[in-house]
Amino acid sequence: MQRPMRRVAILAFDDVQSLDVSGPAEVLATATMYLPDGTGYDVTVVSRHGGVVASQSAIALQTVAVADLPPGPIDTVIIAGGFGVRALMEDPAAVADVTALIARAARLVTVCSGALLAAATGALDGHRVTTHWSRAALLARYRPAVEVDADPIYIHSERPDGSDVWSSAGVTAGIDLTLALVERDHSTDVAQAVARQLVMFLRRPGGQSQFAAPTWIRQAPAGPIQRAQELVVHDPGDDHSVRRLALRVGMSERHFVRTFSRDVGLPPARYVARVRVDTARQALESSSDTVEAIARRCGFGSAETMRRTLVRHIGVSPEAYRQRFHQPGANATTGPNQMEEHP
Repeated sequence: MQRPMRRVAILAFDDVQSLDVSGPAEVLATATMYLPDGTGYDVTVVSRHGGVVASQSAIALQTVAVADLPPGPIDTVIIAGGFGVRALMEDPAAVADVTALIARAARLVTVCSGALLAAATGALDGHRVTTHWSRAALLARYRPAVEVDADPIYIHSERPDGSDVWSSAGVTAGIDLTLALVERDHSTDVAQAVARQLVMFLRRPGGQSQFAAPTWIRQAPAGPIQRAQELVVHDPGDDHSVRRLALRVGMSERHFVRTFSRDVGLPPARYVARVRVDTARQALESSSDTVEAIARRCGFGSAETMRRTLVRHIGVSPEAYRQRFHQPGANATTGPNQMEEHP
């Protein structure tokens, strides 16, 4: 029996981050294209009073008033982020309206600083959540009942009382989270098809760090191979020999290599090398650590091994790459717009 359309409401407001709205909306619309008629997502962008809301950028969004939504439960409510979150958090009437909207939802999703607005309603109490790294400290201070983890790009948290919360880091991480929702609601195949359509070469796992370099490699379906990929992404410097990876995910070496190569499109050793190269590139861009220290941390063992690997993969030495792409001050832990002024 086919499941009916899932109702989704995305909450927008003046000074919303437009990509926090459009990113999830595009993923859900694309998924609906790949699903049988009547089984996809019925998405509505809503605001407290309806009409046009102005985003942080030059984009204006047409919205439906929350009060004009059809009655009944909503499958998913998505709370976008943006500078306008602050004004809503400080308005008791706005918080009450958002609380009522969330109460209708079977599943709550927050994108970036939308977690702060959701936290103001109490809906995140007792949940482990993430948000943009520059907002995490404020969220932890603002709502101590929320367990804040600033590292992952998205987190899924369920409580025994049935509350189902998904939270994501800034902007593009909301797209990764929404792809994970599609996979949960339908299948890995549908999520992969959406990612390909949107030219996302990898649907990043939720546990990937906000600070990790993007590894644009095909994601395996949920299961032991995907877990192996996540082990490599989470700690590129660890021992990721075929024998150890196969052991950690409970497979024989031969079956592991065959299945990994089929699902990911390249052998495990090449996958590990690609992740280590991407992580080294990010470190060279954003840190002042020595090449030797980066080489050890990324699993190359020595600076010379890393030099040979980077030359083979990207055509330049670590020193030349750093000279061209290093960003002075990239180690800073604060962004240009601080949450003390703008959520």
